[in-house]
Amino acid sequence: MTEVASTQAVSSTPARSGEFTLGWKVLLAGFLGTMCGASPLPFNVLGFLFKPLEAEFGWNVQQVSIGITIFGITASLLAPVFGWLADRHGVRKVAIWSLVGFVITFSSLYFTPPTLAGFYFLWLLVGMIGIGSTPVTWSRGLSLWFVKQRGLALGIMLVGTSAAAFIVPQLAVWSSDNFGWRAIFPIVALLPLLIALPATLAFFREPRAEERPATLSTATGELAGMTFKQAVRTRQFWILWFSIFLIASAYGGAHIHMPAIVGDHGIDRSAAAGIMGIVGIGLLCGRIGVGFLLDRIWGPAVAFPVLCLPAIACYLLLGTSSEMMMISFAAFFLGFAAGAESDLIAFLAARYFGMAHFGRIYGMLYMPFGLMSAISPVIYGTVRVKTGSYDGMLMAAAAMFVIGGALLLLLGRYPDQQKAE
Repeated sequence: MTEVASTQAVSSTPARSGEFTLGWKVLLAGFLGTMCGASPLPFNVLGFLFKPLEAEFGWNVQQVSIGITIFGITASLLAPVFGWLADRHGVRKVAIWSLVGFVITFSSLYFTPPTLAGFYFLWLLVGMIGIGSTPVTWSRGLSLWFVKQRGLALGIMLVGTSAAAFIVPQLAVWSSDNFGWRAIFPIVALLPLLIALPATLAFFREPRAEERPATLSTATGELAGMTFKQAVRTRQFWILWFSIFLIASAYGGAHIHMPAIVGDHGIDRSAAAGIMGIVGIGLLCGRIGVGFLLDRIWGPAVAFPVLCLPAIACYLLLGTSSEMMMISFAAFFLGFAAGAESDLIAFLAARYFGMAHFGRIYGMLYMPFGLMSAISPVIYGTVRVKTGSYDGMLMAAAAMFVIGGALLLLLGRYPDQQKAE
């Protein structure tokens, strides 16, 4: 018995390290694609456009926020379609063409006309094309390479949005200060063009049959997992869907409006960019830390306490106090929880539903995340315009964070997808 246990322990070590040995190039491409894709870039620049667009066109924060809402709704509704395309044609083709399209459409916002209809139409185009450059694509590719360390690998990949939170706000402010607000779009679009696209062309692909982790396959060699119809008939799918809906409703607007929220606390524009950097630090810690824990502890038990942190952040952001340490803690807590949520969606989708139809299933679970990340900024903006303060929305968001985290405790234990087959 001792010899058998020793052999198993030794054999498991190469398997764990082997996933990173085989998949590090794909992980690197996924990290850069996530950092430079349509998930973080629009949300990291819009907060710095409110004042310039109001000054030039007279558009208020609510009207400008509708642009990101149109982008998010369009992308979210198409997420299952792009997931299906990735299942059918492979993640590489979807990622490459979506990155190219995202560069073109995002850059085209340089030509924003003096009409809201034209502004909204350009965001519609970004949403129609850009969704394939989000974790909908990168997560499927990565999850086919990693099983035992999937949580950590997904966390590392999603650190790309943390890197974007460090880089993009500073780049947006620099572009606006030196070349005007219009230049933000083509300059920021250089990130997917010069960084993500070359890395994807060089490294991003699905594993060959002999490279695929054995636990992902059935006895016949097919990918294990539920069909899309089977997944949507489970209570786990809808618990996860509604949890994502609530948490994204609470977080999406908080992230977009963070520069304006801290502005109400008397923080100037340059310092607001620094606060967004603290959000990025929180994202980094949340993704790596939670990803590490997900490989060792039942996911919902990790998620619930983590998702209570932003409720504390919302409380700290109430009022108009200019206490910088308090605001910094709030920014960190919000970022930490956001990092956890993105990791959880992909991780739990793979664990509960398998990889056979992961793209389409994950696309459906990404839908409430994208929809409410898009609608939430408008809700925050509306509350701000109607009441003169973000406090009412922050109190509602605190409740949504706690309820959304608690729902995950109802998911139950992970199924064995190979046995299910």
